[in-house]
Amino acid sequence: MTQISINSELHKKMIHWRHWLHQHPELAFKEFSSSDYIAEVLESLDFEVQRGWATTGIIATLKGTGKNADKAKTIALRADIDALPILEKNQIPHKSLHEGVMHACGHDGHTAMLLGAAAYLKQHDDFNGIVHFIFQPAEEGEGGARVMVEEGLFDRFPCDAVYGMHNWPGIPAGEFVVHDQEVMAATDTFHITINGKGGHAAMPNQTVDPVIIGAQLITALQSIVARNISPVESAVVSVTVINAGDATNVIPDQLTLSGTMRYFDNAVGDRVKQRLQTLVDNLCKSMNATGETRFELGYPATINTPELAKVCASVAQSLVGEASVHRNNPPSMGAEDFSYMLNASQGAYIWIGNGEGHGGCMLHNSHYDFNDDILPLGANYWVKLVQKILI
Repeated sequence: MTQISINSELHKKMIHWRHWLHQHPELAFKEFSSSDYIAEVLESLDFEVQRGWATTGIIATLKGTGKNADKAKTIALRADIDALPILEKNQIPHKSLHEGVMHACGHDGHTAMLLGAAAYLKQHDDFNGIVHFIFQPAEEGEGGARVMVEEGLFDRFPCDAVYGMHNWPGIPAGEFVVHDQEVMAATDTFHITINGKGGHAAMPNQTVDPVIIGAQLITALQSIVARNISPVESAVVSVTVINAGDATNVIPDQLTLSGTMRYFDNAVGDRVKQRLQTLVDNLCKSMNATGETRFELGYPATINTPELAKVCASVAQSLVGEASVHRNNPPSMGAEDFSYMLNASQGAYIWIGNGEGHGGCMLHNSHYDFNDDILPLGANYWVKLVQKILI
């Protein structure tokens, strides 16, 4: 049974909410107008809202009116609300009004879907238990979920499980992907400094050239995954930033490299870091230079609770059929700060297909746009999940 139908009044409201958010994108921890708007929508639906979590985060709570409501479970549903520092190139009526900032990852759609589910459940609250609707800031690289957890999110709003959902371009609209465990990778950043001895480019024999050392190191770093990580495990090492020198006739004193590491298993991540450090130290030493390595820890891996992922899959199948719910597709080496919530509570995170039509290019693309046609499906997923768990 479909609760929220396409072209229904609630669908039209979700489109309106989504388009407003898309026109008014804001970066991490600066989502003040977005937060005000979301709060206004929730208050118009007769929700009491708790504001100020991680600066701009919002939590609204709904208690069911079922006969066993006081003895039932509590769950949390999360949507992210921040945008990206990207210049939008779409020519659409709801194009970003903020130059250089756009919703290129669909957080406007995630928020609209959760608002739609909240609106429906407010009018159909004959379930048992409690639902916390979490509107989280700063997912895009700033760890808003970590801040909310550190501020006591699950102490103030204890729950049995927390659930998240992300749109995924390339997966057809009307389909889902549910992983039993690994969904998104952990991500760390490395910074390497190679200190050599600069000099005239025409007299390289009088120098210790950090550029030559850096070139060899970049190639050597690719051996870490290929020759130190088991073929049945996953890891990525990518050098993405190189800086050295200012003049064509000068060999510089110093070269810096930065990049990213991705993995699912912390033991694999530790092995990658150890090998990277060893390669930097030994290669630089062998060429009379010195090397310094610094790591910045990023998001942990997003790992589902298997039994709860199966519940999510069954809910999705009830909406679109078993053939349209893909189980255990290859996980993404991208990262997601919902992992902090899954480290603090059991739960599951799934993907909903965004389709391949207008705006259906990959996430973080200047031509991306969320697919309004899937708003009812996403909201219905949240509704059915609540009804499945809080029986």
